[in-house]
Amino acid sequence: MKPLRSVLFTPGNNLRMIGKTLSLNADALILDLEDAVPPADKETARLFVRDSLAELAAAGIRVWVRINGLATGMAQEDLDWIVHPGLAGVVLPKVESAEDIRTLDRNMIQRAVLQGMAPESLERVAVIESALGLLRAFEIASASPRLTAIALGGVDFCRDMGVTPSDDGRELFYPRAALAVAARAAGCVALDTPCVAVNDIERLRRDSQEARQLGFRGKLLIHPSQIAPVNEIFSPSAAEVEIARDIVRTFEEAKKQGLGAVAFQGRMVDEANYRQALDILEQARLAGYGGE
Repeated sequence: MKPLRSVLFTPGNNLRMIGKTLSLNADALILDLEDAVPPADKETARLFVRDSLAELAAAGIRVWVRINGLATGMAQEDLDWIVHPGLAGVVLPKVESAEDIRTLDRNMIQRAVLQGMAPESLERVAVIESALGLLRAFEIASASPRLTAIALGGVDFCRDMGVTPSDDGRELFYPRAALAVAARAAGCVALDTPCVAVNDIERLRRDSQEARQLGFRGKLLIHPSQIAPVNEIFSPSAAEVEIARDIVRTFEEAKKQGLGAVAFQGRMVDEANYRQALDILEQARLAGYGGE
């Protein structure tokens, strides 16, 4: 699977902005039918999104569409418009139960079959935006084998908790950690909440480094300027790759000698360190370098 370091939102009702995504280097693109689109523009956005799918996919872009939540009554019509060739997956917001994912699954399968598409080829992404959704995060992440990722919607989560987002994001430390653990346990990717300070690249970098340390594999983005820093941070550095290669070589030589642990650069390396090094090399390979 290709990496999901950078996942960029683009309003579905802005054809000019959709066209500009052809030149961007995000790992995935989310064409938005939900929060970024006012009610009066929903039909226009559906039309623009449907008509853009084939061109974006032909350019090698992994295109997801964020539909409106199941409770709005608009999700079914959104799916009617956007489950067409070129679509890579659907992002469901405000997920609070495993049944939400199973409902999405059933509806996507029906429409994919009608379009002559392979239902298993379409990815599902759940966005957790409430306390209830967070408490059920593992159930949600395990609800479908087709669920690729779960993501945290930090702004709506803060609203649900009745707190104001802070500059240092301390109110999101627990939900971020809990969501990352749930995703890992369920075998899917954890995507971090967007950094809303689009002009503060240092804050974005700090925020992304903290997310990676918590176990996130990528981040939702709201501006193209955020792509390059996030891709860099969620990719292993050259130094990390070099150390990982050395650990793998050293430990594999030790295993041939019947050893379960070996000294490496002043510390002991065992099976857990070896597997972590292999994981780093796999991340590097997916990012397009250094994983041989």
